[in-house]
Amino acid sequence: MFEVKTLDKPDERRDFPKGHLEAVHMTGLDFAVGTFEPGWRWSESVAPIAGTKSCEVHHNGYVVQGRLHVVMDDGGEGELGPGDIFVVPPGHDAWVVGDEQCVVYDFAGGMAQDYAKGK
Repeated sequence: MFEVKTLDKPDERRDFPKGHLEAVHMTGLDFAVGTFEPGWRWSESVAPIAGTKSCEVHHNGYVVQGRLHVVMDDGGEGELGPGDIFVVPPGHDAWVVGDEQCVVYDFAGGMAQDYAKGK
C-alpha cells in the first residue's frame, strides 16, 4: 500500500513541559518529531507523565538541530548534535544542552506510540 502523510498535518500532538511531540502513523511506520526547549530534561518534563524512573522507550533517530546529552541507567553517556543518527535503548535520561531548541526525528515507533503518555 502506498501512503503519504505530511508533518504539516500530524496525526497527533502531545505537549509536555518545555516540549512537544508530533506523530504520524502509517502502515509499518510510526514517525515522530520531538521538539525540546532549552531547560527540558526527561526526568523533569516527561517522567511525571510516564510514571517511570527513566525513559523506557527505544529510540532510533536523527538530530535536526540543537544538542541532547543522554545518560544510560548503566552509566554510559554521550552527547548528540545536528546530523547525528542514533540508537538509544530503554533506560536513560536526557536533557537539552545549551540555549538552542533541539529537534529530533524518531523512526523507532516507540516515541510515536508511547512517549509522554500516561500509564
